[in-house]
This record gives sequence, C-alpha cells and structure tokens, in this order.
Amino acid sequence: MKTDIFAITPPFTQLNTPYPATAYIKGFLNTKNISSAQADLGIEVILELFSKKGLQDLFNHTAQNQSVIQDDNSKRIFALQDEYLKTIDAVIAFLQGKNPTLALQICSDDFLPQASRFSQLEELDWAFGAMGTQDKAKHLATLYLEDISDYIVACVDDNFGFSRYAERLGRSANSFDELYGALIQAPTYIDQILISVLKVKIESIQPKLFLISVPFPGNLYSAFRCAQWVKENYPEIKISMGGGFPNTELRSLSDERVFEFFDYITLDDGELPIELLYRNITQPVPVEAHFYKRTFLLENDKVVYRNDALRSDYKQADVGTPDYTGLLLDKYISVIEIVNPMHRMWSDGRWNKLTMAHGCYWGKCTFCDISLDYIKVYEPVAAKLIVDRIEDLYEKTGQNGFHFVDEAAPPALMREVALEIIRRKLAVTWWTNIRFEKSFTQDLCLLLKASGCIAVSGGLEVASDRLLKLIDKGVTVEQVAKVTRNFTEAGIMVHAYLMYGYPTQTVQETVDSLEMVRQLFEVGILQSGFWHQFAMTAHSPVGMYPEKFGVVKETEAIGTFANNDINYTDKTGIDHNKFSFGLKKSLFNFMHGICFDYELQDWFDFKIPRTKIPSDFIERALNDDNNFNTKPTAKVVWIGGKASVEYFTKSKKGNTWEMASLTFHDKKETFTVQTSKKEGEWLSSILNKISIANEKVYTFQEVKADYENELENFELFWYAKPINTLRTYGLLVL
Repeated sequence: MKTDIFAITPPFTQLNTPYPATAYIKGFLNTKNISSAQADLGIEVILELFSKKGLQDLFNHTAQNQSVIQDDNSKRIFALQDEYLKTIDAVIAFLQGKNPTLALQICSDDFLPQASRFSQLEELDWAFGAMGTQDKAKHLATLYLEDISDYIVACVDDNFGFSRYAERLGRSANSFDELYGALIQAPTYIDQILISVLKVKIESIQPKLFLISVPFPGNLYSAFRCAQWVKENYPEIKISMGGGFPNTELRSLSDERVFEFFDYITLDDGELPIELLYRNITQPVPVEAHFYKRTFLLENDKVVYRNDALRSDYKQADVGTPDYTGLLLDKYISVIEIVNPMHRMWSDGRWNKLTMAHGCYWGKCTFCDISLDYIKVYEPVAAKLIVDRIEDLYEKTGQNGFHFVDEAAPPALMREVALEIIRRKLAVTWWTNIRFEKSFTQDLCLLLKASGCIAVSGGLEVASDRLLKLIDKGVTVEQVAKVTRNFTEAGIMVHAYLMYGYPTQTVQETVDSLEMVRQLFEVGILQSGFWHQFAMTAHSPVGMYPEKFGVVKETEAIGTFANNDINYTDKTGIDHNKFSFGLKKSLFNFMHGICFDYELQDWFDFKIPRTKIPSDFIERALNDDNNFNTKPTAKVVWIGGKASVEYFTKSKKGNTWEMASLTFHDKKETFTVQTSKKEGEWLSSILNKISIANEKVYTFQEVKADYENELENFELFWYAKPINTLRTYGLLVL
C-alpha cells in the first residue's frame, strides 16, 4: 500500500481521543489529491503494552532482573501478575466501550488486583454515591491502569507516562546535548515497542515523505526515536517535523545535529509547507522557487532559515475537513482520573476536534504567544462551513461529540454555529475554549445549550482585577462571575484556567485570588479548574519586554536548541513555588464540593496573610446585575415549537373581551399563555417569523416595528407576563 505521505503523532498524548494535527493535514491533502496515511503511535504502543501478551512480556522482562523490583508496591504487583494477566484484556475492552457488562464485576471488591492507587478510594467513597455503575467502574479501572504504570516507571522505564514520554528531556531544553545523549543510547523497553509498531507501518505504507507532529515536550523524544529509526533503515524517505513544540520552541534552532534525524522542520500552519515539500520531493525544482517562509532545512551542511514568503497561507475555508481515516477510533480508552464531571472531559469520551477560528480574536494577553501566527493571525470560519464539517465528520466517524480546540471561540460565531446546528436538527454534543466575555448573556448561553454545548473552559488566570488589567485580559472577576453564572444556569459546565506567580503578584494577591476561587466554587458557578504557575515565554509581551513587567531575564543568551521558556527574576523576590501544593490541594477539594468552610491558612504549612476579600464578594456581584435596555440590533429568535391557538370570550361585570390562548409543547411540559385576541394573533404570527427554522433573523427593532404596525404600547406588552413566560421556554434575545 504505497502512499505518498505518512503522518504520525508519536507517544504519548491522550488515551481517549486522537490529537487532531494529522487528521487536519490529511483533510487538507485530500483537497490536493495527495495520497496520505496517518497513525497515532501513542495509542498503538499503549494497546501493545497493556494487553495480556504485553504484560506477560513486561513481567518476564523484570523477572530476568528482579533487583529492579525494589519498592513494596512493585513487589505486590509482581506477585499479583497472574491477576493482571487474567483481567487486562477485559478491562481494556471495557474502557473502549466494548464490554459494558464488566462494570458490575469491576465494582465488586474482588475482581481487580489492587495496589497503591486504590488507597485513595477511602477518601472518595462519598463521591461514588453520585456516580453510576459505569462511571465508578471506569474510575476503578483507571486506578488499575495507573498501578501498572507505576510498576513500569519503578522497574522498567522512569520516563513512562500515559500522556507523555521523557517529557523532562523536552522541557526547557536550551541545549540539544541531553536529548542527543539519550538518543545515542540503546533503545529503551518502550522504544522497542514503538519501533516494532513503526516498522510495520513503514514497511506497509512506504511513504516518500514522513511527517512527525510534535505537539508537546512529552512527544519530542519519541519523535526523534522514530526519525532516527527511519533514517537508519529507509534513508531515501524524507522526514519533516512540525507541530506545537517546534512552532514555539525551535524558532531560533542552530544545532545542526538535529538534522541528523530530520530533513525539514516546518513552522506555523503546516498545509502550505507540506504541500511544497511534497512537490519539491516528487517534482524537483529549485528550492528557491518553491520553498515557504519560516522553514528550516539542511543545505550544504548548514541550517538555512528562509524568511521570504513566496506564497500566502491557505484560507481556513480551503483547508478541508479533518479526516480521521486510519486512526483506530474504536480502540481509544476512556478513563476517569478525577471524580469531577467537567474535569473528566479531557480523558473520557471520543471527541472529533474542529476549529471555529484560526488564532485569537482578542490577541492581547501579555503572558500569551501573541507574536506568533497561531495566535496573531485571526481568521474565523463561516458558521455554515463549520456545521458542514460537523455533519461530514459525524457521518464518517459515527461520533457526534465535538471539541472545538480554538484559542478562544468568538461569541458571535458560536451563536451562528448554534443557530445552524439547531436549524439542521442535528443531535451533537460539543464544548470549547472561550474568553469570559460579557457577550455570554443568559439567552446566548441557553441557545448554546440547546445546540448541544455541554461545557466551556476559559482563563480566569489570577482572579485579581489589578493583575487582570496588567495581563490585559479584558475582563474583571465580577464579570467572570456573571458569565460563569449564566453558563451554569443554562446547564453548561465551566472549567477555569488559573494562574499564580504572575510578575509583581504579591502574597496578598495570591491569597485573595484563592478566596475568589473558593467563593466561585461555593456558590456553584464554577465546576472545575486548574492552577498553573506563570512561565515567561520568549514570544509573549512579558518575554519580549520584561522591564515593563518588573522582571529581569537571567540571561540574554539564546539556546542552540529549544528557546521558549525564559528563566527570570521577579523583583518582588517572592518564592511562588511554595504556594503550589496548597493551591492545588484546596482546588481538588473545591472541585469535589467540600472544604469550603476551611480557613485558607489550613491549606498551607507556612504563615499567610488573611484575605482582604469580603466573604460575600461573589454573591454580591451576582446580585448586582444591571438589566440594560435591549439593543435595537439584538437578534430575536424563537427556538420553541409552533403554538396551538384558541380564541374565547372573557366576561366580567358586563364587559366582554376577545381573548387568545396559545398552547406550547416543550420537551418537558405543556404550557399556555393568554393574551388579547389581537395580541395573540400578532404573537402567533411573529413566533412563526422569528422561528429558528427560518434563514432570516429578525432584530429587536424589526420585531418592535412589526408589532407597532398593528398595535400600540409595545414595551408594555414585551415586558408583561406572556412574553416573560415565553422567555423561559426559548424566546431568546441575542
């Protein structure tokens, strides 16, 4: 099966769903009639390792040198190896969704062998009451796999991890020396499994061009191992690296040893560079006539950096629909690491990944890589094209779950996508990353929910208005609270990215930020979060202009290999590292709905100041919700069903009125509103006009004008009981 291009994601990323880069590239290559194949070597290596044969080989390997089995936990797992061999294939099938009845067995207390990971179960007994049998079994099976992972790390390969491999070698690797040193050593146990899988692929596919996507530091070592093996065994195959890691880390690469492994490294969007590389390989012409800006290659034993754009990038409308053909979609493993319905989204379920817009429409946050194309170049995709891609992927993969992996999905585009999904009567489930914009009103959140949106994630960052302004985030804590309330009340879960250690951040601000987060969880408008410590990157405003932010670079020297994370000194002199454990432990408990009554001091083993945030700050912010007049340009949409109208006469004290009764059938219940006959006739008519089924969308001003063509006192009617009732059942002002 000879194929022109073979694209891989090296180990490891996610267990539950493929990283989408190769699917994006394959979708683009389809539009150019260039044959391609793809593989996620991460999931394939995991499936080889976590199988009856794989575990038997693993235990045999450690049995040959039992001195590596040193700690009590590893000794216990080795002693229970027959139990692991008996259960592993059934557990993997269960986590792949193929063996649901095994849940009852797993939830019994004597099916799975238990090592150290199961010690945390006593702490989480309270959580299982809210979990179904399937979810509880998934969580227990996850602990079981993590026990085996601990055994691998302790006895075979300390670089192993389910979502990363040898990540330490890729993090802040200013020099290539350590990674190069590891690569000239004999392949590790995991490497041997990887190479055995890769060998079969290369022999079958026989590509002209081998593409390796490296999204994260935890994929870097394996990427080089794959390239190394292909170079040694198939020197005629050209090899190119692309993806998030080189895009951010390798822009100033000068170590020529990298090109002992790779022929090319492409930066930024991959579509055009890969097309040109392919054309150059298959139809040789002078490189100058065909090569693309910001791409490295080895020429005359020197690294050459081409900086002139000879052709512009492809527009997002022209890059095609991601194509997952060749990926083992039915073999991914859904796990539940944390008993939290929002947090599990990253590890549980198979998600087709799409993008609403390239880049970030805000593009100002000072900690972000806003100087790079993947953030800087903002280009939205038309809503109808996005939904076309949803339908295409749904049909081809059989999966109706979608994760939009935008830097920040634009609210107006989300609205149009939601309208189009509902208009086409599609049953999909989706989630995305956002900014906590005030544009996310109650009605917009209700619309998003109606279209299938179940969750959003967004950056709250430091939860301090002074620092949010310094970050140029464009939001306040109060605004974030109102937006998360709107999402939560609509039934959409919210995850917040949280940050500590931002330049000039004081200890008091860190404590106050934690108090804000505590209150957001306590009032129930935040379901999940994650703290990360600020890192200064070379392509962010803080990294480019550190003097403006009160920090000093430790050195101006640029590394010969990776160059992104910058070591710096904060003029405050505060050691932010010491807050890490307390912040994360408190958050873990808040996510599980407990410990809100703890003093903040209880989370830290060193003295911290008392918070200056009033204990009801968030509650008061939510109550202080100004109701502004509706904008004339606001869109008015009815997402409910058609009304059944009846007319009747009402009498009182000798007076009679012609009345209308409009009955609606909601998914949950039937309800009725009553108006005068003329108002009822108009209301029935306008609901048909503003129905979501129609292409034309009416503005509030047009609705008002339509009313005033026949009746008077629009405001009195619009803010009266009949309309207020309809507003709770799908009459939305967007």
